[in-house]
Amino acid sequence: MTYGWAWVAIIVIAIILEAVTDQLVSIWFVPAAIVATVMDFFGVDLVWQVIVFFIISAVGIILAKTIFSKFKRERDSRTNIEAIIGERCVVTERIDNFAGCGQARVNGQIWSARGAYENDTFEVGEVLNIVAIEGVKLICKK
Repeated sequence: MTYGWAWVAIIVIAIILEAVTDQLVSIWFVPAAIVATVMDFFGVDLVWQVIVFFIISAVGIILAKTIFSKFKRERDSRTNIEAIIGERCVVTERIDNFAGCGQARVNGQIWSARGAYENDTFEVGEVLNIVAIEGVKLICKK
């Protein structure tokens, strides 16, 4: 008895499941079922078809998890306030730590700003690097 149609059904079901979800959940079963279908075409016993299907599926899942976990770590994006640390800002109001005043614009938003060091002063128009955020103030340096 041939089980080729069963493998084709698994391929179709896996593709449909993959199409209706927003994450990878069944794509690994497609190449495994294709190999099992070819094995069935050549008359290989069903037990071997199933074993190969599970082995290829497991290898696919492990490889995908390994590849995507490395990719995710590299592309981990910062959110909210953390995202502007390391960005550059432009002084819009003189920054004077001693006087406790100053503002800078980053990503189109105006923030209170201070220099990273006690005696820092920066003039309007200077471009600074944001090194930290304390409360609602940017901490900047050249």
